[in-house]
Amino acid sequence: MTISILTLFPEMFVGPFDQSIIKRAQEKGLIKIEYINIRDFGIGSHKVVDDTPYGGGVGMVLKIDILHQAIEHAKKKSPTEKTKIILLSASGKTFKQQKAKEFIKLDHLILICGHYEGIDARIKEYIDEEISIGDFVLTGGEIPAMLITDAVTRLLPGVITEGATEDESFSERDGQSLLEYPHYTKPRIYENHEVPQVLLNGDHKKIAEWRKEQAIKITKKVRPDLLNH
Repeated sequence: MTISILTLFPEMFVGPFDQSIIKRAQEKGLIKIEYINIRDFGIGSHKVVDDTPYGGGVGMVLKIDILHQAIEHAKKKSPTEKTKIILLSASGKTFKQQKAKEFIKLDHLILICGHYEGIDARIKEYIDEEISIGDFVLTGGEIPAMLITDAVTRLLPGVITEGATEDESFSERDGQSLLEYPHYTKPRIYENHEVPQVLLNGDHKKIAEWRKEQAIKITKKVRPDLLNH
């Protein structure tokens, strides 16, 4: 799978994607992450990528002609029908685990990082979807791109030990989307706080039942909205 990130600040990705699981996934050839600098398509000697908004207003707007060229460049680098072009935007639908599962079926995912005051609205003619990571505003789409890339990469076959993602938060269990159950390790007792006895008896059926009960309990308390879907 290839993930192309269209950004004005490719250097922001150097640290996060050069560590841990994502680094190993790239080394194994399970994922290819490439950065396309939008400024490479800028106009003139100063590589201008933005302009003042029609109708007036504060700030600058990313130009549609520049972004369209960057998108077409990304598409040509990995031509396939199983491609999706995503604009990272506060106006988009909230990113969820189910969307990450949909994305791993693609061959090519193109993520567009907005910046400045906004993007020329005609960008919607050249994308498949707008996605937000929450009800707040960031300075740009780089951090959302990191988040989505991480969420997608770890679900790809071979990236994480088989079965390791099955009981995580937001995984479907018996038709329900639940938060994860509590985990414990040694020491057995720490400052009078003891590991639950059910985890020590070796009865895997009871352990599974306890874990599901705990997952439901935590979900009801913290994210009851998940149980209403």
